[in-house]
Amino acid sequence: MKTADLTSTYSGNNHYARGSNQTKVRAYNERLVLTLIRQNGPMAKAEIARATGLSAQTVSVITRALEADKLLQKETPIRGKIGQPSVPMSLNKEGAFFLGLKVGRRSLDLVITDFTGAIRARINKRHSYPSPAAVIEFTHMAIERLLNNLTNEERDRVAGLGIAIPFRLWEWAKALGLDPKDMEDWKTEDIAERISQKWDFPIYLQNDASAACGAELVFGAQDRPRDFLYFFIGFFIGGGLVLDDSLYTGKTGNAAAMGPLPIRKSNGTTISLMDLASLVRLEQAVIEAGGIAETIWENTQNWDIDPALVDTWITATVSALVEGIIAASCIIDFECVMVEGWLPEDIRARIVAGVNAKLQGVVAPGIDLPTARAGTIGSDARALGGASLPLSDRFLIDRNGFLNR
Repeated sequence: MKTADLTSTYSGNNHYARGSNQTKVRAYNERLVLTLIRQNGPMAKAEIARATGLSAQTVSVITRALEADKLLQKETPIRGKIGQPSVPMSLNKEGAFFLGLKVGRRSLDLVITDFTGAIRARINKRHSYPSPAAVIEFTHMAIERLLNNLTNEERDRVAGLGIAIPFRLWEWAKALGLDPKDMEDWKTEDIAERISQKWDFPIYLQNDASAACGAELVFGAQDRPRDFLYFFIGFFIGGGLVLDDSLYTGKTGNAAAMGPLPIRKSNGTTISLMDLASLVRLEQAVIEAGGIAETIWENTQNWDIDPALVDTWITATVSALVEGIIAASCIIDFECVMVEGWLPEDIRARIVAGVNAKLQGVVAPGIDLPTARAGTIGSDARALGGASLPLSDRFLIDRNGFLNR
């Protein structure tokens, strides 16, 4: 599997990029306006002009074109002010559709979202471990089923598939209780290229935790800091990094891979962060106690698990996260750390509260420690992160340096 690119992209037949202007990649100023409205919600043309520095005439031309392409729509006019009523423009949810595939160590999940990021439908499957052949087979089946539920016009507006997947999967065989041979196919199989052979839209691929972090940027609440460290607690914990409002993935696409970070134990030895703050640790505890660990992977609403086991796991997770946050803060000055995961909301809230309480008692001369906050996407962050890849590539622009501040 190719993992050297920041985001691997395979164009297939690139159906979406052919034809009229409606189906071409957005011009810079059009992307700018779409990005601004996505960030801020409905905006009048005068507000767009002030924020971007574009002339009123240019904004009018752009918004008319985007409305004609069904990417923007008019909201109810706002009256009561001097002059003509103000007419806010908002995203048209029918403007484009995006597929997002999450490849997890215990499950597969494929979603289709509309232009606002709302999930329209999904298909999922649990497994003991992922294999390239099974992932490819599932993806083809799921895409076909999801597209069959669309009208012809909606089908023409599918802009791509983004795949959120752990990198270097073959290195995790032991942790999954497998023979290394069971995961060897991941060394050579390029699933994005294989999937692209059947479909006429582009295929994108990104590390799963980075993709989840990207979902927070594209679909999440906008009252976040410009720099933050991101943790996604799944089968293994992973990380993402946002600097100056942009996702940073590094030269191999694996920046902020916090899982292998060494954590000091009370006896002076070290253990990796992922060995303490991952759901596999809770799964093992449930199995050892004679419980049914499948409940962890079935959903995030109702975990039928002994509360004492959950309490012990949360305590260990909080302590490990704090160690990791301190280490990361010695390198980059974060304002906050965002915690997300395949977690019930109450458990996520307890982890965030525990991290903040523990950070308050840390003495770290020379650095300012960040605060922790919960992510705003939820357990679907990885799949939505996949869907955000074609959306970002085709309809958005880098947040840095384009607005009048």
